[in-house]
Amino acid sequence: MRTRLFSALSGLLLSLAATALAVAPGAQAATGLDAVADSLRNGPVYVDERARDQLPPREADALEAKIVDADKPVFVAVLPQSGEFPPDGLLADLRTKTGITGVYAVRLGDAFDAGADRVVMSRQAVDNLTASVEPAGGTDAVAQLNAFVDDAVEQARGDAPSAWEGAQSGPSSVVGLVTFGLLLVAGCAGVFLVAKRNRRRKAAQERAALEKVRVVVDEDITAFGEELDRLDFHPAEPGADDAMRADYERALDAYEKAKSVMVKATKAEDARGVTEALEEGRFALAVLAARREGRPLPERRPPCFFDPRHGPSTTDADWAPAGGYTRRVPVCAADATRLADGHDPLSRTVETADGRRPYWEAGPAYAPWIGGYYGGGILPGLLVGTMLGSMLSTPAYADPGVGGYEGGDFSGGDFNSGDFGGGGDFGGGFGGGDFGGGGF
Repeated sequence: MRTRLFSALSGLLLSLAATALAVAPGAQAATGLDAVADSLRNGPVYVDERARDQLPPREADALEAKIVDADKPVFVAVLPQSGEFPPDGLLADLRTKTGITGVYAVRLGDAFDAGADRVVMSRQAVDNLTASVEPAGGTDAVAQLNAFVDDAVEQARGDAPSAWEGAQSGPSSVVGLVTFGLLLVAGCAGVFLVAKRNRRRKAAQERAALEKVRVVVDEDITAFGEELDRLDFHPAEPGADDAMRADYERALDAYEKAKSVMVKATKAEDARGVTEALEEGRFALAVLAARREGRPLPERRPPCFFDPRHGPSTTDADWAPAGGYTRRVPVCAADATRLADGHDPLSRTVETADGRRPYWEAGPAYAPWIGGYYGGGILPGLLVGTMLGSMLSTPAYADPGVGGYEGGDFSGGDFNSGDFGGGGDFGGGFGGGDFGGGGF
């Protein structure tokens, strides 16, 4: 079986090598954006020879390695100001010619801009990243591109194109392709080793994300268990009726389900099932408390936005994140009072690279955890303009039954050019830093 597989692989690779030689003249003739797109299909970083002083080979290789190791569809092109690269519509044209969904960043002379397919990163997230690396006084390309890539690989959804395995900076060479093919034939076992390494890397990333979110999920489960204890309800106590016992049973079932799901969790996405159960359990406790006290039963509302452990919200209030615009969010009675009095709400904080921060300023690992608390797709609207909001504005959040976006797929020109600034006032963007590219 292995011999037949080896023979088939050898024949295929030799055919590919011959094909590469046959098409070499056309490939070598590619110029302008065609050459850039050809290169980006095989590796994440392209540096035009005339722009090598902006991003020297050593720095370009390091930037490329960073993107490949992160396994994210992030593309970077460093180009000279030239008639070959007209500013107007450059981002959208580059995306069309490359034909792969992803995040595209271009350094054109001393100016910079970026855009992204909306399934990979939202417009707001791209705008925020672009603004963060465009200081008024300008910055050198190495620092700027590394800063952008560091944040982009954290926020981008999906995986890198499979063609990037063994990627090299700059235009690909036919001789290199043939040599690579022959070496691969001679040592096809290396193919399996690379695949195994990639699986291990992806598994390690998933474990790291799970361990990060496990902390907050365990805190939530513990807090709900303490609520059950404080309730001090006994099914046989005087005044208890069947409705109360049913509410209590639903709360207990939710508690057990949350613990069970977390024990079996293998990736961060599994946290959604835990928080869905906890949201159901907290509402059951709120109904039970109302029955015992003879109050009207509460309406089904989403949890308190600032901390779901506060329980179901009781009203909506105006609130704005730091640097963002005001929006209406569901809040508990205590936080509604704090806001009305001009005080900060008691927000849920989680660990980030910058210390403990409100959960909406955290990374993508926390998206399934908080998403499980809010059904019906309302949370992305509440979090527009925040880091976590860009992760929740995706098909995977809106429909939990849809698998995570894999990214890095070929889509040719069948994409929304508006994600890349439409026609694009590239003169304003690359000249003054207000290009307007982005996702949503």
